[in-house]
Amino acid sequence: MKKLVSAGLSTVGLFSPPLAGRLTFELWRRPLARGRLRESERAIHAAARVEVVDGTVTYAWGDGRRPILLVHGWRSRASRYAGFVARLLDLGYSPVSYDAPGHGDSPGPIVSILGHQRIIRGLADRHGPFEGVVAHSLGVPFALYAVREGVAARRLVTISGVAEFGYLADAFCHELGLGPKVNRALRRNIERRYFDGDDRIWTRFSVAAGDLDLLVIHNDEDDVVTPQQARALLTAYGPRARFRSTSGLGHSRILTDPDVIAEAVAFLQGSDVPEGLDLSA
Repeated sequence: MKKLVSAGLSTVGLFSPPLAGRLTFELWRRPLARGRLRESERAIHAAARVEVVDGTVTYAWGDGRRPILLVHGWRSRASRYAGFVARLLDLGYSPVSYDAPGHGDSPGPIVSILGHQRIIRGLADRHGPFEGVVAHSLGVPFALYAVREGVAARRLVTISGVAEFGYLADAFCHELGLGPKVNRALRRNIERRYFDGDDRIWTRFSVAAGDLDLLVIHNDEDDVVTPQQARALLTAYGPRARFRSTSGLGHSRILTDPDVIAEAVAFLQGSDVPEGLDLSA
């Protein structure tokens, strides 16, 4: 199917890059499947206090003290953090999360990074300030931008995270074998449909240094978000950032790995994680 879609869009792009850009945008903005609740997540999921706020399903565990925000990625859901929630509860934290619009149990439509900022701001008003934040994949730029715009958090853990906003368009076009003309047309559609034509979004929503400590965790075999995105995070945060590389976990299993959970939670507790692998080497 992917080969057929790629061939079709490439052919359209030869004759009309704007049309190909519109068609690519419609694919780009729609998760093809919702993440379903897994049996291993069911008990933690059922234990949450669930609220629906402006159509978004939110979750909270614990007694409300020492809240930790958990932000999931594309085609995922809050229950993927079941291992984190269990560990954090054992240590006296109160995890907070949400199913993004169009994901998990939340209805659509999909919202932009600004929509996520509003959701996270609302959770902070209700449950914060946060002791820390954990974000995975596409949830990373959402979390980083919300913190940069005023959501209080002491420490932040990124896992398999996107750092450069333009990567969202570039990686999608690369996966489908689409050329630079279609890429530019896709970017213009993103600017127009979500951001009133603002072409500065590629810088505005990319990672920039924030006033908190950062732990960057990435797998060296991640085939969804290249490890080079971890380099961008480390460069932006400089001495405030620490890095941990994993091997053999890919893009998704890294989120449920016991060692990753343990190290991330230790960092949130304030442990001094030594400097990790230098990606610039």
